[in-house]
Amino acid sequence: MAKQGHPTSRKPKKAPLAGTGGHGRRALEGKGPTPKAEDRSWHPAGKRKAAKDRLDSAKARFGQTPGGTAPRPVKRTVKPLNSDTEMVTGRNAVLEALRAKIPATTLHLATKIDMDDRVREALALANKRSIPLLEVPRPELDRMTGPDTVHQGIVLSVPPYIYPHPMDVAEKAERGSVAPVFVALDGVTDPRNLGAIVRSTAAFGGSGVIVPKRRSVGVNAASWKTSAGAIARTPVAMAANLTQTLKAFQERGYFVIGLDGDGDVSLPGADIAGQRLVIVVGSEGKGLSRLIQETCDVVVSVPISDKAESLNAGIAASVVLYEVARQRLAAKKP
Repeated sequence: MAKQGHPTSRKPKKAPLAGTGGHGRRALEGKGPTPKAEDRSWHPAGKRKAAKDRLDSAKARFGQTPGGTAPRPVKRTVKPLNSDTEMVTGRNAVLEALRAKIPATTLHLATKIDMDDRVREALALANKRSIPLLEVPRPELDRMTGPDTVHQGIVLSVPPYIYPHPMDVAEKAERGSVAPVFVALDGVTDPRNLGAIVRSTAAFGGSGVIVPKRRSVGVNAASWKTSAGAIARTPVAMAANLTQTLKAFQERGYFVIGLDGDGDVSLPGADIAGQRLVIVVGSEGKGLSRLIQETCDVVVSVPISDKAESLNAGIAASVVLYEVARQRLAAKKP
C-alpha cells in the first residue's frame, strides 16, 4: 500500500525539442581569414582604392576616346582651399593658364558642366600634366570663388609662389656672359602690371624682377596669366627693404636707374648699355618714392607726347628694356 501523501503516478515527460541541425557548430567554425582593409568596401582604405580605380579607368577612357569627347572627372570630397591658394576662373582664363604651363594643383569642374572645346582642351592639358581633376557641385564653386566671380563652371587652383632672395638671383645671373639687367618695382600694386613687366623682362633678356615685401603687388593668378607663363622662366625676387636692396646691388657694381616723368635725363640720351643695371619703376600717378629717388644713380624720363599724361608701369618698363636691348645690339655691330 502506498504511503499517504505520496502520489503513485508521475507527470509525463515533455517531447524533445527540435535540434539546431548543427547550425551552432557551423557558426563556431568561423568565416575564414579577415579580408584586407582595401578589399572591404566600407573601410576608408577600400574607399580610397575604389576612387583610385575609378580615376585610372577615367584616364584610360580619356586617352582612347575618339573625336575629342572628354570623360567626366572623378567625384571626390572637396577640401577647403588654403587661404594662400590663388584661383584662375573662367573658361578662357583657365585654358590660357594651362597653355602657358602655369603651376597648378587642382582643376575644379562643376557637376554636369556643359562641355565645349575650351573645357575639353583644358581637360586634355590637365590630364597631360597629371593635374588632379575634381568634380564639385556648382554652389561649392560659388563658395570657393566668391559671389562676385564668374567662374563658368571651371576653376584652376594655383599654389603660392616661392620668392627667391634678390642676392641669390644676382649671383646666378652674374655667372653668365652678359651684364645682368633687373627691374625693381616701387609701389606697383596691380598684378597685371607685374605680369606684363615679367613678360617684357623675359622678352628683352632681363635676369629677373624685384618686388618689395610691403605695399607692393605679389605673384598671383592674375600676374601668372598676364605674364603668359614668363614667371616660370624669369624669377621674381622679394626684398625685405627695397632701398637697402638697391644699395646692395650698387655695392656689387650695378647702376641703378629710376623712371620718372620729371627725370633728369631723357631716355634716348642715356648711355645704359654697357653695365649691370637695375631699372626701378614707380607706380602710375605717384611715381618713385623719395628714398628710392635719392638712392638711384640717375632718374630717367621717357619722352611722350602731350596727348598722354603718363605711361603705366608695365609700358614704361618695356620701353626702357627695349632701349637697353637696342643699345647693346648696336654696340656689338662693327
